[in-house]
This record gives sequence, structure tokens and C-alpha cells, in this order.
Amino acid sequence: MSVKIRLARGGAKKRPYYRIVVADVRAPRDGRYIEQVGNYNPLLPKDHENRVRMNEERIKYWISKGAKPTERVARFLSTVGLWEWKHGNNPNKGKPGEKALERAEEKKEKAAARLEAEKEAKEAAKAAAAEAKEAAKAEEPAKDAEKSEG
Repeated sequence: MSVKIRLARGGAKKRPYYRIVVADVRAPRDGRYIEQVGNYNPLLPKDHENRVRMNEERIKYWISKGAKPTERVARFLSTVGLWEWKHGNNPNKGKPGEKALERAEEKKEKAAARLEAEKEAKEAAKAAAAEAKEAAKAEEPAKDAEKSEG
């Protein structure tokens, strides 16, 4: 039989209160448990002495029998020195999903296309300005010839 030291939720709606219990891993979260070894009230300030209360002797006993604490309870036990808790590192958790990658790629393509279109528009505007200058230069000699004739 595998045993866990975990939290069992109690309290009213939006007013949580947890019991720290030793339970069979197959038992439901708020269901049957073997022994209550403490409690946790998240509504109290973090520095309040009654926020987390534990029966350390019983927890030591259950750990010696092979009980494993859950992540949250391991944090509580590490503050007392009964368990060594290390912060987990999951580098894949922060990576974007497939859809997000597709959207980012589409966004890059649209931005590149927009930049290309702006570049082409600037070049077209320069070419049009150059043509207008050439046309103006071509018209100047014709106007000078008309003035000299007239």
C-alpha cells in the first residue's frame, strides 16, 4: 500500500481550510485518510504561527514508513527541516505550443511582406519622381523654344 502525506480540503466556499493527512494514494482528495497530522489555513498571513501546524513526530514516523509528501506539503516540511524540497525545473513548460508557433510564423511573414511592400512603394515613388523630373526637363527646352519663337 502506497501512502502519501497530502492536503485534504475543508471549509466553506471561497474560505479554504486544509488538513494535512496521511492517506492511501487511491483514496479521494477529501475522502478517507489514515491519520490527520496537521492543518493549513491559507487565509492567515504568511508569518502567522497558526498558518501551518504539524505534528512533527507523527510525520517523522510516517516518512520512516515510506510515506511521500506532495509538492505543497513538501514545501511545508522543508521549512521545519523534515524534508528536502527543491524547486522543480521544467524548461518545456514555458515553451509556446504549436498554434502559438504557427501564429508567430504568420506574423513574421506578414511583417516581412509589409516591409517588402513599403520598400517597393518607396522605390516606385522615387521612380515616379525621377520620371517627373525627366519630363519637366524635357518640357523646359520645348517651352524655351516656344518663347524664342513667340
